[in-house]
Amino acid sequence: MPEREERKAQAPADKGRHENEPAFILHAYPYRETSLVVETFTRNFGRVPMVAKGARRPRSALRGALLQFQPLLLSWFGKTELRTLSRAEWQGGLSRLAGMGLICGFYLNELLLRLLARDDPHETLFDHYRETIGELGRSRDFGPALRRFEMVLLRELGYALILDHEAQSRAPVCEDRLYTYAVEHGPVPAGGAGNGGASPAVSGKTLLDMAAGNYLDPQTQQQARGLMRYLISHYLGDQPLHTRQLLKDLHQL
Repeated sequence: MPEREERKAQAPADKGRHENEPAFILHAYPYRETSLVVETFTRNFGRVPMVAKGARRPRSALRGALLQFQPLLLSWFGKTELRTLSRAEWQGGLSRLAGMGLICGFYLNELLLRLLARDDPHETLFDHYRETIGELGRSRDFGPALRRFEMVLLRELGYALILDHEAQSRAPVCEDRLYTYAVEHGPVPAGGAGNGGASPAVSGKTLLDMAAGNYLDPQTQQQARGLMRYLISHYLGDQPLHTRQLLKDLHQL
């Protein structure tokens, strides 16, 4: 074998090409005359932007496959910031979202677009996203699914919530006591020192219920909603979420 051909045979695979990667579409918008830019959330590569060339043409193989809230296998290539999507295969297995469940799905996608850095893999978060989308398609009580997802998201970003002990004294949280939440520190007894710029007051029971993933108590649901809204707003900064405002108007978030 000639030396040049031997080097080619021994060369590693193109690191810019990836095949059959589990993914979801977070957002898509027109690009040039016939293409789309799709923001994808992939299991092993995180949030990856891609151009789907010709996807807006009536006979494009990509046109019918780029479905939001449906599991896909995506293949792409390229090493620039905007990769090129080469194939998309629908995997099925999840119910189509509709009504309030669909709006909640858009809320999840907007959170991921705003808070996840590109090319930063979060396999656990990806799996939980899939589970949450499935739950939104099955249930009519969306609040618990949203709260659990928000908590997993913050944990994956390095902002895990402390819910079972007080931030300063380290004493266990008491069910019958009121607390506020100091961002990046934890629960502080309401009215005590160190709770300036405080979150809405929540009961110790709410904090312990959240730690256990238990949202059966209506008061826990209500207080957890207010607390998570406060915390996520802190990490989002000044620009509000469009879907949150919509859901707030509909008294669901």
